[in-house]
Amino acid sequence: MQFQVPQFIEVEDKIFGPLTFRQFIFIAGGFGMAYVLWRLLPIHLAAPLILGVGGLAAALAFFQLNGRPFIHALEDGFYYTIHSKLYLWNNANKKRVVAKTAAATAQSDVYIPKISDSKLHELAWSLDIKERIAAGTAADDERGGALTGVRTPKEILSQISVGKQGLGTMD
Repeated sequence: MQFQVPQFIEVEDKIFGPLTFRQFIFIAGGFGMAYVLWRLLPIHLAAPLILGVGGLAAALAFFQLNGRPFIHALEDGFYYTIHSKLYLWNNANKKRVVAKTAAATAQSDVYIPKISDSKLHELAWSLDIKERIAAGTAADDERGGALTGVRTPKEILSQISVGKQGLGTMD
């Protein structure tokens, strides 16, 4: 025996013309509240309130935020404002990590990343050293190894000026 499996169960039925029941309730509530404001308050006070209520009713009926109805966003915002917040900052772990890296750098003047470290850390380290070498602020011991091919701007300018002098003195 075969059974039909319901499909599109998340789509609400259109009951009142092009509106679902929920949309109709929000729009009818907005119109009702606007009417009450119009009858109770002077028009110069009621007009901004009517526009606000109408905008809220339209947003509740038709607007979706990240694929969810706007009422859920309002509910989440309300609960966020009334509930207490807990902020955590774990300073003890940072001090331990800093102490370990300080001890490691005290043994050798230059930190050389190991293969077991993350590739992102190695890349950041190599870019930092290359920038310092190119800027001419790196120490002499940092220039060794695979980074010897990098020339500082001072070296490049001195080679250019020597080349210009050599061309000028040739007769």
